[in-house]
Amino acid sequence: MNNRKGFTLIELLLVVAIISILAAIVIIAINPRKQLNETTDATRKTDMITILDAVYQYTIDTRGTLPANIPSSPKEICRTTATSGDCVAGNLADLSVLTDNGTYVVAMPVDPQASTSNGTGYRIASTTGHRVIVYAIASSTISATR
Repeated sequence: MNNRKGFTLIELLLVVAIISILAAIVIIAINPRKQLNETTDATRKTDMITILDAVYQYTIDTRGTLPANIPSSPKEICRTTATSGDCVAGNLADLSVLTDNGTYVVAMPVDPQASTSNGTGYRIASTTGHRVIVYAIASSTISATR
């Protein structure tokens, strides 16, 4: 009688197959790309609310006057680190009045996937009823209005 201890090749292949199937199920359930996209979109929403809050506070302090550089058609917002010349050259909305001395916001929020060096990745516009709309450039479905 041979008393050999160990696993047969079939048993090992079965265990590897079962582990592979379970790993695939877990990866599909977690879906890291979807989780990352949801996190990025949540960041965008928070950033847009921050911009709107700064505009709102400025409007309260100036008795109903919006910042002068908010256009009537959507324009990308200039980064805090950009100069006024960079904003004009890039056809960007210069909202430095909101970041001066950190009164309303310390720095303009920047989209996690902003593609330009002087733009924030967010567009802003004012409607005829003095409503302000902020759009996320990277996502056509995300906007905030106040």
